[in-house]
Amino acid sequence: VFTKEIIKKYPEFYQKVWKVVAQIPKGEVRSYSWVAKKVGSAKAARAVGQALKNNPFPVIIPCHRVIRKDGSLGGYSQGLKKKTLLLKIEKRFKKR
Repeated sequence: VFTKEIIKKYPEFYQKVWKVVAQIPKGEVRSYSWVAKKVGSAKAARAVGQALKNNPFPVIIPCHRVIRKDGSLGGYSQGLKKKTLLLKIEKRFKKR
């Protein structure tokens, strides 16, 4: 409940992005442009990046699972070292 109340204070576009990102399975990644298409704004990959940059709950809304379409990491509010580590950990668990 507390989380939902905080999220409601953000723009609707951000909320849509976070909802899509929250559904990306552990051990998998999607591109910023993939997320943009899912929220109905195919050309809004940069806006998706801004929404993820402003993610108040990176543990609940796993924005580390979103990368650039060329396969490079892009950014992460907690730093690229943490993004790399989280992706490696999740990939290991997916293989089991």
